[in-house]
Amino acid sequence: MGEFTIKMPDVGEGVAEAELVEWHVKPGDPVREDMVLAAVMTDKATVEIPSPVTGTVLWLGAEIGDTVAVKAPLVRIEVAGEGGELTATAMPETVTIETVEEQAPVTKVESPPPPESKKAVKAAPVARVEVQTPAEKPIASPAVRLRAQESGIDLRQVAGTGPAGRITHDDLDQFLTRGTPSIMPAGLAKKTAVEEIKVTGLRRRISEKMVLSTSRIPHITYVEEIDVTDLEDLRATMNGSRKPNQTKLTILPFLMRALVKTVAEQPGVNATFDDDAGIITRHGAVHIGIATQTPAGLTVPVVRHAEARGIWDCAAELIRLAEAARTGSALREELSGSTITITSLGAMGGIATTPIINHPEVAIVGVNKIMTRPVWDGSQFIPRKIMNLSSSFDHRVVDGWDAATFVQRIKTLLETPALIFIES
Repeated sequence: MGEFTIKMPDVGEGVAEAELVEWHVKPGDPVREDMVLAAVMTDKATVEIPSPVTGTVLWLGAEIGDTVAVKAPLVRIEVAGEGGELTATAMPETVTIETVEEQAPVTKVESPPPPESKKAVKAAPVARVEVQTPAEKPIASPAVRLRAQESGIDLRQVAGTGPAGRITHDDLDQFLTRGTPSIMPAGLAKKTAVEEIKVTGLRRRISEKMVLSTSRIPHITYVEEIDVTDLEDLRATMNGSRKPNQTKLTILPFLMRALVKTVAEQPGVNATFDDDAGIITRHGAVHIGIATQTPAGLTVPVVRHAEARGIWDCAAELIRLAEAARTGSALREELSGSTITITSLGAMGGIATTPIINHPEVAIVGVNKIMTRPVWDGSQFIPRKIMNLSSSFDHRVVDGWDAATFVQRIKTLLETPALIFIES
């Protein structure tokens, strides 16, 4: 028998280390060639590491949440014959939305695997069908585990059809169609359980980003009331006459076009600030980040070059990116590079919010919910549809007067929506 050492792969982009976010094996577990051993994460890119050999796990070189250097020993496997070691030179990129192990969902979509290297290491596992026996620990992502927990499903009873018997969402759907045991409501009783959740993966990235933004950016938040009655009437008319291939319009595409027109007049708001170098970069391109809540947490897909998109194009791209973010299929470039961000909680938007700026940007526009309110027109109260905009600015870069001017210009465009369609 020999010992085979798998080292931390180079995940690209000059990254010297990555965070270990998921183990699929433990010491003593048998593994097969192509079976997924672990997942590592850098920024928002997660890479699954398959086994190049068949054998038994002897040793794991890190715990979940640890940062592992490239080429550091990661797994040791007992194999038949002579042993050896391997550091993969390239692994298939997987863009995911991921959070803490076993506690929050993660969805992954793999890109096509690269050609095999000269060492004959397959870069992605080959799909096999394998049914988990009750004695085995099921192989499943945190997203599948959370969904199973919420549905009262014992994953040991689910047949996995993914790589190495991995249980997928489709497998859960098939299981649910056959019916699951009903869950009895718990009686009144004292609960003394304490749960500790290690912050890893995307949840840790979100935490670090929020701390960075709030600790380094002096925020100023400006809240303004917008009468969107005419805009809502226009939106309803356009939706009523839209073509079959056109996406239904929400208020966001109109706000995006209003942002494009406004930052053309105030380029200082469509900017990023490198506070270490003391350099403000004003961008001609308007790349609008759309803060999106996914099952795994907050992510910001980016509608690139909104200045070159019309209303319907903006709407279609919004839908496409939101779905990609929620399913984990968004590309790396679709999750970075924004120059200004919109955040919206939809119907749960509240009366006002205090959005946190997406560092290193200098502005973020928050959409609050639309409510019908009585408005005095000079002679009587009339019902109008009112929405608040809550916008935050980096006060080192944007003065209060400029922030107010920016929001007031957006207010004018949204309250007189025909202006949005008039080319300058």
